[in-house]
Amino acid sequence: MSLSGRVALVTGASQGIGRTCALRLAQEGATVAAAARNQEKLDQLVGEILSAGGQAASFAVDVADQEQVRSAVKTAVARFGKIDILVNNAGITRDQLVLRMKRTDWDAVVQTNLTSAYLCIQQVIPAMLKQRWGRIINVTSVFGQMGQAGQANYAASKAGLIGLTMAIAREVGSRNITCNAVAPGFIETAMTAGLSEEFKQNAVKQIPLGRVGTPEDVASAVAFLASDQASYITGHVLSVNGGMLMG
Repeated sequence: MSLSGRVALVTGASQGIGRTCALRLAQEGATVAAAARNQEKLDQLVGEILSAGGQAASFAVDVADQEQVRSAVKTAVARFGKIDILVNNAGITRDQLVLRMKRTDWDAVVQTNLTSAYLCIQQVIPAMLKQRWGRIINVTSVFGQMGQAGQANYAASKAGLIGLTMAIAREVGSRNITCNAVAPGFIETAMTAGLSEEFKQNAVKQIPLGRVGTPEDVASAVAFLASDQASYITGHVLSVNGGMLMG
């Protein structure tokens, strides 16, 4: 799955799934534009990629801010000449039962998880259309497919990403640009590390493969969808959930 010569922009790249995706894409030969809010963690990631012989640069950006997104993409294109691959991974949670959920928590999750994807796609699409090649990969969630109590904002944002994926796939398919989604299930990350052991054990009981997923499991799916081997796949949601949800 060589991505040599490709340039990939990964949002939410400072930790968790985004960080692992950035490392995997670099390992496959892509130049990585790593975007997130935490400059220190981004610099550590870029240093790791550079020390392994890859190419990368960090871009501190709040992906929910339209002007910051526009500026970051413009700077990345000026630095690397193009963006071939976009991985919309940035995401947050603000869990609460809907009866008690604050409007600010609803807005924050939707803006970071869904609106940011629209903003990033809008900025990279022109160059992809011009070069007639592109890969857009949105990281959604199994809870965007099946819902989750206490996560109305998160589930809605992730379900919205699935609809966005299919709409974009139809809009740009004629220009050899694919748009797909990866839907992780229960993945061991900093976001899930704070959950109780009892919750984790109960979750594993719902997974036919009998284990929690790893960021590497998700990164492998992302790398595949970014490659030429996935050139005839678009508008698809690739579930990486150990069988937690089927069909």
